[in-house]
Amino acid sequence: MLLEGYTKKIFRAECNPQFESLHCIASLDQDVSEALPYLNTVLGGFEYLKEPPAVIFRSRGRLITVHGRKIAINALQVEAEAGKILEWLKREINQAWEKRAEITPSTEGAPKPQVFEILKLLPRSNCRECGEPTCMVFAARAAEGVKGAADCPPLKAEARQRLEGYLSQFNLDV
Repeated sequence: MLLEGYTKKIFRAECNPQFESLHCIASLDQDVSEALPYLNTVLGGFEYLKEPPAVIFRSRGRLITVHGRKIAINALQVEAEAGKILEWLKREINQAWEKRAEITPSTEGAPKPQVFEILKLLPRSNCRECGEPTCMVFAARAAEGVKGAADCPPLKAEARQRLEGYLSQFNLDV
């Protein structure tokens, strides 16, 4: 087992105290830097930073960054989410490390969805039914993994399938 434990700190952003979401920084008891390229391969990191090594994941509008000695998670709704994510990552880090002989390590980030490609698949009516002020903003939010095809009410079935197909290439779990 590479990662045995961590200490977590939950807080609200100091720069904007009215922000409702929580953030978490977990200090790792062990350095997991050597496992990061394997974790990146297994989980398909959104972005990989080489110096210092870190892998960034995007999930449901939040960023999860795994560094050698810490994990940062933003946009948490409740504190319990942090514990679940940290325990999941601990398991994934340890499994990737244990199976590293079978995994081709990667220091490349995943391909990213293009905002204009998403916009082309939308009705471009700026109706605001999705809760966003424009289809362009919706497209940007979809590229971030915050919005999905189901979040656009006027999208017809065929267009919805095309958008779902496009977004599915990028493992966006909305």
